[in-house]
Amino acid sequence: MEINLEKIGNQAKNAAYDLSRVSTEDKNKILLAMANDLRTKTDQILLANQKDLNEAKGLVKSFVDRLTLDESRIETIAQGLEQVAQLPNPLGDVTNGWVNHAGLQITQKRVPLGVVGIIYEARPNVTVDAAALCFKSGNAVILRGGKEAFNTNLKLVEILQTTLKENGYSKDTIQILTDTSHEVANKFMQLTGYLDVLIPRGGAKLIQTVVQNAKVPVIETGIGNCHIYVDQTADYEMAKKIVVNAKCQRPAVCNAAEKLLIHEDVASKYLPGIIAELKKNDVEIRADEAALEILQDSAIPAIEEDWKTEYNDYILGVKVVSSVDEAIKHINQYGTKHSETIVTNDYKKSQQFLDQVDAAAVYVNASTRFTDGFEFGFGAEIGISTQKLHARGPMGLEALTTTKYVVRGNGQIRE
Repeated sequence: MEINLEKIGNQAKNAAYDLSRVSTEDKNKILLAMANDLRTKTDQILLANQKDLNEAKGLVKSFVDRLTLDESRIETIAQGLEQVAQLPNPLGDVTNGWVNHAGLQITQKRVPLGVVGIIYEARPNVTVDAAALCFKSGNAVILRGGKEAFNTNLKLVEILQTTLKENGYSKDTIQILTDTSHEVANKFMQLTGYLDVLIPRGGAKLIQTVVQNAKVPVIETGIGNCHIYVDQTADYEMAKKIVVNAKCQRPAVCNAAEKLLIHEDVASKYLPGIIAELKKNDVEIRADEAALEILQDSAIPAIEEDWKTEYNDYILGVKVVSSVDEAIKHINQYGTKHSETIVTNDYKKSQQFLDQVDAAAVYVNASTRFTDGFEFGFGAEIGISTQKLHARGPMGLEALTTTKYVVRGNGQIRE
């Protein structure tokens, strides 16, 4: 059945208006009820997810990992809802205030964006994360998930909508497009007059498609060509632990490390052990000439395209550099402004790295895997913005608000 995007958009606008009258206390109660309902209906979610997994046979391992839910992951999603319920609500916060020359009392306060659209791929957790953050921040949301997670997403939204209805609120606060075709997606990107902002979450191809085709404002998120630079003063065991964690814990996510840069003074000493540990996880190594000379048959030659690529897989590019300056230059040339880390015991170099690397999150002696709304204490996240306007880095509640000026007078007119 053909869907009516204008009708869906109008329903969302009406729901957003109604949501503006819901207290923070009531929103928190609903979020907790949603978490409980997800737990009690875990079997239903897993059944729907299995339908999607049956269709996903033959797809790459990392893609299937993103799609897969189990009891533990559903519990984590439920905990995300509870965390959002515990967070302070930014709505109504006064960010500035003054009296102007005419005696007008001017204040600037936080308000919802309105209707938020989310386009994402095979990550069912995004369905709940986006719904929770939009609901708490007073926004209606329209979700468009990937076809690979269709059954799982529908079931999750059905549960959330049921919770809303049972508590006396409009199910149109959270809507999902039941047509995952590219044609409908393109029309969705151009839903001016209804969508206040569109947020894509997924791979480079999806994000660029949205940026190039949308007629509504877009917050660009997610492409993660992330680097680890191991300085010559780095502790070997720390470096090995960070590299293996950042690459192997969940290689399909945007905050996984894709490149390892290592100082020439320690490359021959550190690389064999680090790569041997990565090989235990079947990581393919693509090395520059200097690294290849050290690693021999443990690596294959890298090409120029490798330095630009977000693999989302058990693949790592390795390059030997002569200085922190060369590492920073390489990162700023090839990185996607997501997450970058330096492993070092030199404070001056760590500060140089923090100051000069252009990224949403920059680390010293820690895994890039921490760039995440849950880890940053935001509860769930709407995405990780890699642009510089409006929001940057993990996007929590505040990133889903804007401001307006409230002006109070007593009869003033402008002369």
